[in-house]
Amino acid sequence: MTDHLGYRQRFGVLGPSTNTIVQPDFDDLRPVGVTNHYSRIAIPNDPVNNDQEFLKLVDNINQATFAAVETLKSCEMTYLVMGMSAATFWNGRAGAQDYLNKMQDKAGVGVSCGSFSMEAALNTLKAKRIAFFSPYFEVANDQVRRFFQDCGFTVVRDICLRRPSPVLIAHTTDEMCRKAIREIDGDDVDAIVQVGTNLSMIRLAAAAELFLGKPVIAINTATYWHALRACNIHDKKAGFGQLMEMH
Repeated sequence: MTDHLGYRQRFGVLGPSTNTIVQPDFDDLRPVGVTNHYSRIAIPNDPVNNDQEFLKLVDNINQATFAAVETLKSCEMTYLVMGMSAATFWNGRAGAQDYLNKMQDKAGVGVSCGSFSMEAALNTLKAKRIAFFSPYFEVANDQVRRFFQDCGFTVVRDICLRRPSPVLIAHTTDEMCRKAIREIDGDDVDAIVQVGTNLSMIRLAAAAELFLGKPVIAINTATYWHALRACNIHDKKAGFGQLMEMH
């Protein structure tokens, strides 16, 4: 006997309680036979106006993550998809690997997270020189840049949007994202990367690819694509960029 709806995979999904984007984004990317089961990492919607307050946000997430994983285990998830990204980039590639190992040990199943999913996506798309933007502050962009450099990518440019609270990340407009893409793009860049899972980019990234003629990768797309492929699910999904249309 198998789960009536999740007969291919039952994905447990983690996201901060302030995050209103991951759940609908992942549901839009979900193929038939895969179900998404969301567990909220309980954090306050504190203002974020500087590096120190952003670090406090990351600490709040880290303190509550394992409790959210424990809740998910009771549905007997078959794989864990992390719908939160900043913490997964911390302390370089080695630090990120240690973090991922701890998450796998806690969950008892395989795990896809934003940092390593993006590494896999960039390698699949054969991009080496990248530019990225985030809703974060400089202290977090430094960690993202370090991770990508540890993975062998050249980070040509990056910018942070400095969104003033966790909830307000989800209020980031398409025009803000278009402006960021234009600012960091150039002939010296193979791919544009967006990080920050509470920023909705899965459709805008796909549209931008058509005009820029290069990969534009939204972190929610990369993470869900990575989870599907890790579970040997190779369904293609049109309208969400070239990554989701690759085998």
